[in-house]
Amino acid sequence: MQVVTINQVSPENKPNIEMRTLFDDSILEGARATFGTVTIPPGARIPLEGTGSHQEDEYAIVIKGSITTMSGGKEYKVSAGQATFIPYGEEHWAYNDGNEDCEIIWALVKR
Repeated sequence: MQVVTINQVSPENKPNIEMRTLFDDSILEGARATFGTVTIPPGARIPLEGTGSHQEDEYAIVIKGSITTMSGGKEYKVSAGQATFIPYGEEHWAYNDGNEDCEIIWALVKR
């Protein structure tokens, strides 16, 4: 078993957000998942412009706050206690239009 303390993992260099990759495919040869957290403050957007996509399926759980997101050309409002799935290759973005941080646990899983 490996144990990490989230706040001891340095956030990635992304403007206005705190994204931490807690485990990735370097942890085990042949691993097919990357797992982490992101905190999106009010007014922040991922990516800053346009859309993003992954070569992995994305699973996420909102544990605090809410975000407005677009995936596959459709907008959604996702709040604490809800989970999402974005298939690999699907373009998406997220914007925190609320008044509190949005905290998300995410996993990228290779097919």
